[in-house]
Order: sequence, then structure tokens, then C-alpha cells
Amino acid sequence: MIESCMHGGSMVTQAGYHWDTLPAIPDKTGFAGSFAGVANGALIVAGGSNFPNGGTPWNGGKKVWSDRIFVLEHPQGHWKEAGRLPRPLGYGVSISTENGLICIGGSNAQGHYRDVFLISRQQGQIAVTVMPSLPEPLANACGVMADSCIYVAGGLRSADAQTAAADFYMLDLKDTAAEQHWRILPSWPGPARMLGVAGALGHDIFLFSGATLKNGKREYLKDAYRYNPETGWHKCADMPFATVAAPTPALICNDHVLNIFGGDTGKDVEQAAALRERHPGFSDEILAYDLNTDTWTHNGKIDTHRNADAVTDPNASIWAPVTTSFVQWNGLLVFPGGEVRPGTRTPNVLTATVNGIK
Repeated sequence: MIESCMHGGSMVTQAGYHWDTLPAIPDKTGFAGSFAGVANGALIVAGGSNFPNGGTPWNGGKKVWSDRIFVLEHPQGHWKEAGRLPRPLGYGVSISTENGLICIGGSNAQGHYRDVFLISRQQGQIAVTVMPSLPEPLANACGVMADSCIYVAGGLRSADAQTAAADFYMLDLKDTAAEQHWRILPSWPGPARMLGVAGALGHDIFLFSGATLKNGKREYLKDAYRYNPETGWHKCADMPFATVAAPTPALICNDHVLNIFGGDTGKDVEQAAALRERHPGFSDEILAYDLNTDTWTHNGKIDTHRNADAVTDPNASIWAPVTTSFVQWNGLLVFPGGEVRPGTRTPNVLTATVNGIK
């Protein structure tokens, strides 16, 4: 059991996480599936989808995709709407680089996309630069960068796909702009999947959990894999439970440990339609994978707290989010927006600080 205490108004666990929030994204509903990262020192959150005006899938609400780009220049500042994406878009892969935020693939009401573009920021102005497109349209994939190479795994090629994708691509940012192209790499030795969690330790890339589709129905996965550019794929120890759509990429700790925050374990999936506004939310567990021992441990909990208004207004409380990117910014671990129970978004921006993070 994780002991905890209060410190400075935020929760501290034995695992060393100090939980807090940043100013909420300036949309009362919030977004899931946004692109998020850092450009020229500022936190960027762009695109995503929601059900406006309190709509839900079961009361006839219509999902709407956003093209809005929000910028937060410093943790004590205020969000500014600073531009627009090329089109409303969400559920792609976000990669922060020294040149800005790279947005990969994604979807909207019209379909899934191969598009890749860089959001950069100079003198307070947002610019969008086109980059090489993916070999196939992909949404709900996961991705990570290692050795200046971007890796993208899994996803869905179309909204009506009956099976998930086993695609595994790499883009080498060390190549000149004229030479850059996505390389198709061998797939992992396990089921195709969507909404997995990616991670990187040194030269190695990791793929955790996700959901596969059988006849269009999700099956939750607990398997895990490691990819080395020289030796290929290797099976890792299975996870204690699924972490579908957990914030990605996983957090590096101590050069040999990756932490995964929350996710959808699938335990309530059969009852989700019946639970509706009474859905308890997604997992608040933090899992740690140790590469040296090939083992999993529990490493604390996300600091969630609910109040009496949580049933009707989840934004009145802090919930563990899914379908959001994980961003490191100004010494903070940032989880911007996301989905906090089926059909329900949040504008809250959850943060944590921890010692020993590389």
C-alpha cells in the first residue's frame, strides 16, 4: 500500500510524485486526443475532439473535432489561442523536438490521415510546416523518439476498420529534409493494436498494452515488447493489467525504468453503456517496468480527488485522463486535458513533479 501525505497543497506519495494542476485549457468542455508538446519553450495543445454543450454518445451528442492551437508560455501564465491546424484533427502522435511539436497522422469526421507537420513558434507566432507523410493513414497510434528517430506503432487506418494496424514506421530526423522519409520496419511478434503506449530507453523502443480488434470489437492487451534497431523485437514480461490509451510516451526514470500513468484496464468496458454518468473513471495506478530485471511493479497512484459535483460535472474534480499525450515541460510532467470517462472530456491540466527524472 502506498502511504501518502500532504505537502504544499499537493499530494506526495512514496514514489515521489507531487501532484498539482496548471491553468485549465480555455474550453469548458475540454478535448480528448489533442496534439501536445513543446515549441520554443512554450506548452502547445492543439486539436482533439469533444461533445460540446454537455452532449454524450448516448444522448445524441455529436463528436466535433477542433483545429484550435493553444499556447501556455510559462506555468504561471494564461493560455492563449495562437493559431489553427491545417484542418480539425485529433488522435495522432505528438513528438516534441528542438524545432517544435511534430504532429503525426490523426483523424476527423472525414477520415484518417497520413499528414505529418511541425508546429513551430518564433517571436510569439505559430507556423505549420509540412513534413513527409506516413506510408498509410493512421489514427490512435502511439509513438516516441530515440536517437533523433521517430517511431510510430499500431493504430487504425480508417474509422470503420475491423482490425487494428500492425504498422511500425521510423523517420530519421538526422537525415536532411530532402532525404527524410518514413521507413517501414518489421512489426512486433504479437497482435496488431491501437491505443498502445510507447516508450524509449537508450536505443531501445518499447510497445506496451493497447487494444486489438476482432470483428470490430476491442480486446484489451497486457503484452509488452522491446525493439532494438540492431537485434529486432524481443518479448517483455506481461503487464499486471492493460493500460489502453494511457498518456504516451512512458516516463523514463533512472535510465532503466519506464512509468505508465493510468489507462483503461477494460474492467468496466462491458458496463460502460449502462454506467454512463456513473462510470467510475479510468485507472489511477502507476506501473513501472524495469528493463534490468524485466519486471513490473506498482509505483503509486495518480492523485485523483472527487467531490459531490463529480457525477454531473467531472471538471469539478481531478480524474485520471486517457487519450492525452504526456509532455515534459519546465520541470513538470504534464497531462493536458483528455478523456476522464467514456464520452467525457476535461479542460483540466494535471501535472506532477518528481526527483531523478532524466
